[in-house]
Amino acid sequence: MFDAKVALGTWSWGSGKNGGDQVFGNHLTQTDLQAVVDSAMANGLNLWDTAAAYGEGSSETLLGNCLKPYNRDEYFLSTKFTPVFAGSGDDAVEQMLAGSLKRLHTDYIDLYWIHNSDDVEKWTPKLIPLVKKGVIKHVGVSNHNLAQVKRANEILKAGGVKLDAVQNHYSLLYRQSENTGLLDYCHQNGITFFPYMVLEQGVLTGKHDTAHPFEGNSARARTYNPMLPSLNELLAKLIELANNYHVAVADIATAWVIQKGTTPIIGVTKQHYIADTKHAISLSLTPDEMKALETLADQAQVNTRASWEQNMNK
Repeated sequence: MFDAKVALGTWSWGSGKNGGDQVFGNHLTQTDLQAVVDSAMANGLNLWDTAAAYGEGSSETLLGNCLKPYNRDEYFLSTKFTPVFAGSGDDAVEQMLAGSLKRLHTDYIDLYWIHNSDDVEKWTPKLIPLVKKGVIKHVGVSNHNLAQVKRANEILKAGGVKLDAVQNHYSLLYRQSENTGLLDYCHQNGITFFPYMVLEQGVLTGKHDTAHPFEGNSARARTYNPMLPSLNELLAKLIELANNYHVAVADIATAWVIQKGTTPIIGVTKQHYIADTKHAISLSLTPDEMKALETLADQAQVNTRASWEQNMNK
């Protein structure tokens, strides 16, 4: 169903609560991002992932405005319903979806997600009538563990709707979805797995180490700078492989998740990231290289589970 090898993420766009300025320390303008979108579209990268929660809708607004020059059938939109921001009425999902449709300048969403697992029994059934109306084409769940994904799949099937996608945090440094069997379940049931934070907010790009920490007082800097001393050996291996393959360091970490049978969401904020992303798609690491990276990641013994994420092992 999803032909794209990667999705392009816009979490780091926008401003305000959960926006790119607070989380990443970014301050991106419409002009900055239009160049990114135009470059991506010109290179055949047209699957865009956002959420109403990112910057309180400002990410969707920026993305919608940047995509206005293009025909609607030229791109694929993925956005989310976030239970913690839901209204109190019975139509809370439809209300949040309506806001997303308006900001994205469209009358349908290709892939709509339940953003977290706050109440699987309550929220999952509310997607079914929206699919049947045609305002949602495909359904996914994000930040759900294996048991919750299985239950969501049961609820949707009972309503004649297929669970098409799962989106969870998954990277070299955070492999709970693999270790708990969720990734295998997705592969066995024709569910596309979309990992986010595959570069751990930039820590796996090779641009940051103990001598070059994240600047400022963003949430990213506060979270990842203390981990940098533990990542020296993994980062050295990523850099070595990047030099061997003549690609960016980020491409190695991205290629690793692609070769795990996933469709990663790659955050894009600069035009040159588009070329890097295309390199990662065509890259093929050897089994020994894959294993070496995993071993070094395990040895680092860092926990990159974010504050909003449940422990998938429970």
